[in-house]
Amino acid sequence: MRAHITTVVRSCFAALRQIRSVRCFLPRHALLTLVRALIVSKVDYCNSVIAGMSRHLHDQLQSVLNAAARLVFSARRNDHITPLLRDLHWLRVPERVKFRLCVLVYRCLHGMAPSYLVDDLQLTSTVGTRRQLRSADSQTLVVRSTRRSMLGNRAFPVAAARAWNSLPPAVRDAPSLLSFRSRLKTWLFEHWHDTDFIPRLHFISFVILVTV
Repeated sequence: MRAHITTVVRSCFAALRQIRSVRCFLPRHALLTLVRALIVSKVDYCNSVIAGMSRHLHDQLQSVLNAAARLVFSARRNDHITPLLRDLHWLRVPERVKFRLCVLVYRCLHGMAPSYLVDDLQLTSTVGTRRQLRSADSQTLVVRSTRRSMLGNRAFPVAAARAWNSLPPAVRDAPSLLSFRSRLKTWLFEHWHDTDFIPRLHFISFVILVTV
C-alpha cells in the first residue's frame, strides 16, 4: 500500500506540473475541471482501502490536494490551506475515506451493492441477543472483533461498521442515496470544523499563558 500511494502522489504532482504550465491560458472553471479530472479523481480512486492507514500516508495524499487547491487559487506556498479547501468544498483525505466507506454501507443496506459486500455487514437488529437493546432500532452495524488491531481494523466489515456507527441518525436515515451523500458531506464538514477548532483553542490558550 505504501508503494501504491507513493506512485499515486508522484503521478499527481507530475500532472500538476503540466497543468501549471498552461494555467495562465485557462479560465477558473476550466482549470478546476481539469484538476478534478486528473488529480482529485486519482486521490479518490478506491480510497476506502486506505482506511486505518498511518497518518503519514494520509498526509502524502493530502499534500496533493493542498497543492491542487493552491494551483486553482494561485495561492502561495505559505498560505493557510483550510480556507482554500472549504471554498472548493473539498474534504480532507480522512473525511474522504470515511465518506466513501459510508456511501458503500448505504448502498449495501439498500440493495445497491454487490452481494460479497452486503454479506460482510450485519445490522445490530438481526442479532438475537441485542434485539431488546436501544441500539437495535438505530440502524447500527455489528463491529466484529479482530485479533490483529492493525490489519483487522482495516478490513471492510470493521472499518465500514465503525464509520457508519459514528454517523448521527439524521444522516443514516436519509431517504435516498443523493440525500444521504448531501447530508453526509455536510456533517463531515461540520465535524471537520469542530475537530479543527479544538487544536486552535489549545494553541490560543498556550499563547495567552506564555504572554501573560
